Amino acid sequence: MYKYSICFISFFFLFFFMLINFFMMIYFIMNNISLFLEWEIISFNSMNIVMSVLLDWMSLLFMMFVSLISSSVIYYSKSYMSSELNLNRFIILVLLFVFSMILLIISPNMISIFLGWDGLGLVSYCLIIFYQNMKSYNAGMLTALLNRIGDVMILMLISWMMNYGSWNYIFYMNFMSNDYSMKFVGLLVILAAMTKSAQIPFSSWLPAAMAAPTPVSALVHSSTLVTAGVYLLIRFNFMLIDLFFLKFFLLLSGLTMFMAGVCANYEYDLKKIIALSTLSQLGLMMSILMMGFGDLAFYHLLTHAMFKALLFMCAGLIIHMMNDNQDIRLMGGISLYIPLTSLCLNISNLSLCGIPFLAGFYSKDMILEMVSMSNLNLLIFFLYYISTGLTMFYTIRLLMYLMVNDFNLLSVYNLYEEDYIMLKSMFMLLFMSLVSGSFLSWMIFCYPYMIYLSFNLKMMVIYVSFMGLLMGYLISSMKIYSINKFLFSYNLSVFLTVMWFMPNLSTYGFNYQFLKFSEKLVKNIDMGWSEVFEGWGLYNILKNYSIIYYIYQINNFKIYLFSFVLWMMIFIFMIML
Repeated sequence: MYKYSICFISFFFLFFFMLINFFMMIYFIMNNISLFLEWEIISFNSMNIVMSVLLDWMSLLFMMFVSLISSSVIYYSKSYMSSELNLNRFIILVLLFVFSMILLIISPNMISIFLGWDGLGLVSYCLIIFYQNMKSYNAGMLTALLNRIGDVMILMLISWMMNYGSWNYIFYMNFMSNDYSMKFVGLLVILAAMTKSAQIPFSSWLPAAMAAPTPVSALVHSSTLVTAGVYLLIRFNFMLIDLFFLKFFLLLSGLTMFMAGVCANYEYDLKKIIALSTLSQLGLMMSILMMGFGDLAFYHLLTHAMFKALLFMCAGLIIHMMNDNQDIRLMGGISLYIPLTSLCLNISNLSLCGIPFLAGFYSKDMILEMVSMSNLNLLIFFLYYISTGLTMFYTIRLLMYLMVNDFNLLSVYNLYEEDYIMLKSMFMLLFMSLVSGSFLSWMIFCYPYMIYLSFNLKMMVIYVSFMGLLMGYLISSMKIYSINKFLFSYNLSVFLTVMWFMPNLSTYGFNYQFLKFSEKLVKNIDMGWSEVFEGWGLYNILKNYSIIYYIYQINNFKIYLFSFVLWMMIFIFMIML
């Protein structure tokens, strides 16, 4: 019983914390309140190290969503990880992860943001290597090394902001946006956010992080680790309006969105398909941020968190039922055996596609209409709409493989009933996946967006969605040859399947070369010259002197007599000279 007590305590604590945040957020929005708390820890040379807390409608709303999803994930883990011997350790790691994210959310200060930022990276490494095998170790190391780049950017940002006498960035937003030398701060923030939110060229760690247990994936890919970079950019959004290099980062975000959508259509691992859909949605959030619509990015961030956590939970239950198998080619017909889980999976998938009146529809439709109204070139316009069609493509493909095609795993196999502990946690998120879009649209936007488009542009979302639906049905229904069986496109298929060779570049190129270089440094400097002159050199000198001192300390009369005669001879020789 003790093994489960920590699950229930954590669940009730986080759920209660979510309710407090909800009522505070309502009160803050209605009365237009922002609360800034500051505690000075130490002061030196006119620089103050302070612990600051910023409570406004945005931080409270995001904390509400994080605590709701994490409470559902912990309750889900009670059943999913029931055979795990180290369940308490797992729950404590998840709680540390959530608290690091909450510290990041409520911080208006770069020092405390860095603590939360680094806490996320460290605890995510511990969670990714939770199943201790070589694949998990490699994935954890890749995640840690790529996230260290973002940590270095935050450290450089902290040192750069020492010019101002405080690290409370919220007080310097107007000055930063007007001061030309502070464009460097914007560049550092964007680079840090791109490593955490896995944009090109740092995308390879996100599918690799699927080595973690499925409840961790549900938490990481919905509201914590990957959204930290987006949230930081939303906070710095006022500073990112006039930056001259934003168009370049807009292109990278659009390419991330497109690349993830294409790769998901070639992937057969259930968890990796969902991970690549997360990458696609992150590209959507980052690209709309680069266009200056921070409130739209925050809106899509919250709605996406709900249905993506639900999607991962459904995937975890299906993987359990399929004898821990993740290949979608061996699945099929699961709606006959687990109808309630299939219901949750279908609704979350359709919400991801932007089917009208589900949560994802409100945010995605508004984003695409703002893109249609904006003054953008044709490439970015097509990247947005083709990526939307690809989302429908891989979603219908996934549903065809899981629900419609025949069951392919084993000829005789006992498919068991659904677990009601998992279902309870999923139904909580199912309700939010249905209503959170309209609920948030009334709550976040205090002004209406005036969107004026022609009929064809207005219907463009419907057109590309239907095209994606048709293509997904044709490819996965096996009526025609599957797209992967075209022999003439084999090289192209390999290129698209492996994320445009990014894992190879980041693993065997970038990181491998740096690790080899650091190994040579360790051998030649730490274990070479510095060892000879510092470690062993100092040891040998001290050892030789101590031997001489020891001989003198033995109280041997001969030594004293010999020393006396020697000194007298030297003294007489000096006098004679």
